[in-house]
Amino acid sequence: MFNSSNSSYLGTNNKTFKSNDYYANINTAVALGRTQVPIKHKQLASNYVLIKKIFGSCAAVIPITNADRAVLSRHGFMQLENTTISQMNRQIEQLKSWSNSGDILLGAYANELFEIRIKELKYLRLTSTSNRIIEFQDGYQALEKYIEYIAR
Repeated sequence: MFNSSNSSYLGTNNKTFKSNDYYANINTAVALGRTQVPIKHKQLASNYVLIKKIFGSCAAVIPITNADRAVLSRHGFMQLENTTISQMNRQIEQLKSWSNSGDILLGAYANELFEIRIKELKYLRLTSTSNRIIEFQDGYQALEKYIEYIAR
């Protein structure tokens, strides 16, 4: 049962999960992909997964530009390699709510940010070696899981 007084969820084994722990799980990205996914997110995700299936990875290395970094920082987003799973899950939820809002400008920003995130993911996946990937936070895994789920 969800108890609103202390914001915890009591499961069948009586473990208490705080709301912050909910976002720290990589499978939360899949749960976020189950409701009200914007069409633009689905299109971008389908393109990403299709290219990944055909070529085994992304076809071209395209690093994000300084303009992309400026857009991310203007909206309070860090680069993907510095993002944790909980931050990424919150960002996915925020981008979905912005895209589904009635505001056209906010929806355009959300779509642009999601495109930048996919570009970052492509670049990380193509240029990362196993030694270098240890230095990253795990936010890219949550983003990839979300993308793979909504591309179905």
